[in-house]
Amino acid sequence: MNNELRNVAENMRELGLGALTHANRHAAYQDIVNDKWAELSVLQAAHAAEILIKAKIAEEHPLLIFEKFPKITDDNLSLLSLFEDGHTIEWSQLPNRLWATTSMHLPNKDVFIRFGKLRNSIQHFGAIPKDVKASLETLRFIYSVIDPFIYECWQLYAIDFDEDYDSYEHFPPILIDRKIEFLVSPRAAEYHEFWDSNLQKANDTYRLEMEKRIQDSLNKTSL
Repeated sequence: MNNELRNVAENMRELGLGALTHANRHAAYQDIVNDKWAELSVLQAAHAAEILIKAKIAEEHPLLIFEKFPKITDDNLSLLSLFEDGHTIEWSQLPNRLWATTSMHLPNKDVFIRFGKLRNSIQHFGAIPKDVKASLETLRFIYSVIDPFIYECWQLYAIDFDEDYDSYEHFPPILIDRKIEFLVSPRAAEYHEFWDSNLQKANDTYRLEMEKRIQDSLNKTSL
């Protein structure tokens, strides 16, 4: 493989995680100056998912993320030629390409496809249906699709990617209040006492599931 292509997958993964960090922040909070954080969170979460899925595919070989790439005449295929002439696979094709190249099934594929339509409505028309809460849809997408995906791929947790310096005190309670189930990282679990009052307000099914996840994560750190 051309040396120029060797780091593609790693670089894509880091960029995708950066987009995820923005998406978490903009979906969970509001800004008094910019009232478009919710809509931006949809674009950022979709961007994160697309890049992260392609990063996993690129671990097999970077050319597998392309639908169309320049004719290969020697072993000197460059990133520049791909940038100029290559065409990567579309959103709707990502789950099938992921399975074909890695044997992985994307979690909650139906949510992924539906979120892509929401992304398109914002990206191309700057609008969303009036009955859709963009920030809530973003968080549901992140924690039903991206969260289990990055854990299966790299043992990463979406809860660990937020821009706030005291994120573990404030961010999980926001998810809990919205009844969004999330994978609890060992680092996040250390702050679970900050979430107790929010968990006690949740329904029993949700509370018991999250308490189990917290305890399982704490058990891992004690081993």
